[in-house]
Amino acid sequence: MLGWLGRDKKKPGWLAASVDAGGLDFAHARSKGAGQKMAVTAYGTRPLPKDSKNALQKAAHDMHFNQYQCTTLLRPGDYQLLLVEAPNVPSTELKAAMRWRIKDMIDYHVDDATLDALDIPVDEGATNSRARMMYAVCARNEVIQGCTRAFQDADIPLSVIDIRETAQRNVAALYEEPGRGIALAYFADDWGLLTITFRTELVFARRLELGVKQLSAANAATRKDALDRVALELQRTFDHFDRQFHYVAIAKLLVAPQPGQGELAEFLRASVTPPVETVDLRDKLAFEDTPPDPDVQWRLFHHFGAALRSESKAL
Repeated sequence: MLGWLGRDKKKPGWLAASVDAGGLDFAHARSKGAGQKMAVTAYGTRPLPKDSKNALQKAAHDMHFNQYQCTTLLRPGDYQLLLVEAPNVPSTELKAAMRWRIKDMIDYHVDDATLDALDIPVDEGATNSRARMMYAVCARNEVIQGCTRAFQDADIPLSVIDIRETAQRNVAALYEEPGRGIALAYFADDWGLLTITFRTELVFARRLELGVKQLSAANAATRKDALDRVALELQRTFDHFDRQFHYVAIAKLLVAPQPGQGELAEFLRASVTPPVETVDLRDKLAFEDTPPDPDVQWRLFHHFGAALRSESKAL
């Protein structure tokens, strides 16, 4: 979300890293040139001892993180993605104007917010004066400062703070067809995220209040109820999206990797309008080490996406 630190000469590409209860998750990707698959040179999860104050610093030192351009991902509950009307102001005044737009949409004072903005592709054939929309990404200053401080204390050269929606956008862009949009659904343990991209940009994003725990529940009735809820929410979203963004035809719905043998994709094929395909990153990325199985792809999905970021994108 932010790129404010000076960058010394680093290895090409981006290293995405974050810390959670499972340890240090990371993935690094770089371009191999026009027309070639992006190369993933490293990925994985490194356990961090809970009784060591310097565990993250030691891990970063052992893996030579200081040689890379680094980005990290905010946790889903640490930020908001808000759809707002784009202010009709010069670019130099955009963020100030966006603050005015969102001040009544957040539950804390706008002066305590760190803000960035994302453009939404417009209907190039439109002749009416419909207002242009943008996404405002905002987080509490203390969240951004805490994230930055943790990486600084570990001697990790953090250049950018990213969000799940834009990381997911980067993966969806690998599957785009000219002139058509791509929907992508990902489910973590207890939440889901649906994104729709068009011309490699984020057009729509929606959080879903259930995840893999419900979709793979041992109880058949619980599992069926979760599958029904997902199918209903996705189809309602596609119907709403078609009315709001009629100029974006969704080519397909991609279902991100899931742990185990999930039945979600097969269920959705009979339940939603767009054709449904499953994502296997081994088809789209060149892994220089052992390619990850679906369980690893699921755990590191947004890290792979964040590592695919382009310098030309705001987030």
